[in-house]
Amino acid sequence: MSVPTVTVRPATPADLQAIGRLGALLVRMHHGFDPQRFIAATPQTEHGYAWFLGTQLEKANVIALVAEREGEVLGYTYAGVEGPDYMALRGPAGVLYDIVVDPAQRGQGVGRMLLDATLAALEDRGAPRVVLSTAERNESAQRLFARAGFRRTMLEMTRELDGEAS
Repeated sequence: MSVPTVTVRPATPADLQAIGRLGALLVRMHHGFDPQRFIAATPQTEHGYAWFLGTQLEKANVIALVAEREGEVLGYTYAGVEGPDYMALRGPAGVLYDIVVDPAQRGQGVGRMLLDATLAALEDRGAPRVVLSTAERNESAQRLFARAGFRRTMLEMTRELDGEAS
């Protein structure tokens, strides 16, 4: 028996409920890494994520892709092409904002398929490079990015301003 094929395609409004669920998963995962740095999910997070990504789908500088198998969304990416950013000290770039794969689907190459398709789409839109951020504790994502040729260029550090330095 053959294994159903995973397809990567542009996200549509019909995908937004699944994207919202995955976006909320991303929020919960990051909050679990560092609850002082990352926001907590609320009962509205899924709806809010879906609504926001829905506002992005038709923008010319945005790429939103989903990986699906037999009509089930397994993961998504959200990226954009940006001009120079003097705060980040960089020239024009593609920026990968989100990449999420359902935990039950991880380890099957879905993330790499989404990443490769997103990189190709950003290159097609003229991005000369791609930058992204990943949580310090998200080691599996860092391995994926390193295998895809990304290198470390920045390190975010956070300090709470509660009057005490740790």
